[in-house]
Amino acid sequence: MRIGVPTEIKANEYRVGLTPDAVREFVAAGHQVIVQAGAGAGINAMNEAYRSAGASIVGAASDIFAKSEMIVKVKEPQRSEWTQLRKNQILFAYLHLAADSEQAKGLLASGCTALAYETVIGADGVSLPLLAPMSEVAGRLAIEAAGAALQRHNGGLGMLLGGVPGVRPARVAILGGGVVGTQAARMAVGLGADVTILDRSLARLRQLDELFQGRAKTRFASTTGIEEEVFAADAVIGAVLIPGASAPKLITRPMLKRMKQGAVVVDVAIDQGGCCESSHPTTHANPTYIIEGVVHYCVANMPGAVPFTSSHALNHATLPYGLALAAGGLAAIAANPGLRAGLNVHRGHLTHPAVAASLGLTVKAPEAALAA
Repeated sequence: MRIGVPTEIKANEYRVGLTPDAVREFVAAGHQVIVQAGAGAGINAMNEAYRSAGASIVGAASDIFAKSEMIVKVKEPQRSEWTQLRKNQILFAYLHLAADSEQAKGLLASGCTALAYETVIGADGVSLPLLAPMSEVAGRLAIEAAGAALQRHNGGLGMLLGGVPGVRPARVAILGGGVVGTQAARMAVGLGADVTILDRSLARLRQLDELFQGRAKTRFASTTGIEEEVFAADAVIGAVLIPGASAPKLITRPMLKRMKQGAVVVDVAIDQGGCCESSHPTTHANPTYIIEGVVHYCVANMPGAVPFTSSHALNHATLPYGLALAAGGLAAIAANPGLRAGLNVHRGHLTHPAVAASLGLTVKAPEAALAA
């Protein structure tokens, strides 16, 4: 199969769909790889590194889309990209369609087959192996972002996350105990913050309690529990996830008025619409805004700030799935339950139930769509 890797064009996005190491694996498996010139510059992988790995270099994104059977990206295609997609072409990338009806309509109109990293399921039938590495990065970055936003010149309380002897540390409330929440808690605890993790799974809360050995508190995420912790917090990390679906709005606009002036919300769930009603996507160039005195950090591609780490971590996870797609095409999707779960769009049909429900559109089961 001919694999195409365009340069990412979303604002402040420096990751790349395939690293030179991954390209070498595809070429060794007998596939052709076309990389747009400069696609790897954000991770200091220059064109010559890709040539040495066996890729061909082309100058324009249009050549990538015109000549490739499968497009491998990081972030969701922008309008200028989805209009170049076509029937019988596979797109493999993060999509986050539940919060992006315009992109969904564009992919449906293209007739392409689009698989979303964030809904591919692991062999255990539960885990999200292609979302996990970026969740790890985003969770760790969330605490760095919270620490910066808490600084007074950024509109925050003027508080150091870990405090100093004689001055209390910041109170950090983490909404969600999954990968993002766990990694955020690791960083916050390591800095000496006063951390509480909220989740609705008692089994998960028990795991977190065992993991942190009292260094982080756990609390059931009831409405009352969320309100009390959010109102008392100096920083809130939104780390909730319903695979494929829009994030639940756990922090309402009226709640903002009862939060501390200068408190911070880092809404990592912004890719799925955000878990705070007042959240809207921001960029690394202008990451925060203030509503009701609360600093909002809602960057939709947080891992893009550390593209070297993020690109390599992502490629390590996506490589076996990408190789399977390159070898088998649609047959690989039909045969692999994990890849079928990743199928969001196929030849004009939405195929993921949570995405369809979030957008209010009709769903067609992936098995039926592929068979047709």
